[in-house]
Amino acid sequence: MFPINYFLFLQIILFLFITPGTPRIVIISYSLNYGVQKCIWTALGDISANFIQATLVIFVIGSFFLDNPNFLNIFKWIGIVYLLYLAYDLYNSKPKDVRSNNISSKSFFSFFRDGFLVAGTSPKAWMFFPLIFPQFIDFNSNYVVQFFILITTYVVLDFLSLVAYALFAQKLIMWLKTNPKFINTISACVLIIIAFIIAFFQKY
Repeated sequence: MFPINYFLFLQIILFLFITPGTPRIVIISYSLNYGVQKCIWTALGDISANFIQATLVIFVIGSFFLDNPNFLNIFKWIGIVYLLYLAYDLYNSKPKDVRSNNISSKSFFSFFRDGFLVAGTSPKAWMFFPLIFPQFIDFNSNYVVQFFILITTYVVLDFLSLVAYALFAQKLIMWLKTNPKFINTISACVLIIIAFIIAFFQKY
């Protein structure tokens, strides 16, 4: 059976994906520092975490997060600490020379890990999947098929939007060539601001 209100689901997730959230800030910074190809691994880490989150919500824990908000707070603070670490790492990283073809020593696994942890510890993601995602599934019918339609749509569009952000960032390289440290500083500041907003305003 096709998921209920599928096109409404599309509108909601497309709005989420075009909004510059934490994963997109990381993707932009990594694209400028390491190139688009390395960012693909970060995007894969992101959607892998989202797939696991959706699977846990629908098939394992159900309404657990709604009944246990303290568990969400654990993810919240883990995410805050990791955002601050990424901000520090980005600020201190050596910007990529746009005239050079040098390959970064940062491993593919590191890119995948960063994408996975940013998405996996995101309080917004852990709120989206328990609260919004199940609303589009009719559990009285074949909900397994509906789940795979919805999650496939989600991860494919999420992946494409992340790659699009990486490609867009590459277009800005020539503008930033005279001051390559600028994007790292701005990105680090944005991540710190997001971490503090989550810390002081995200309540469960």
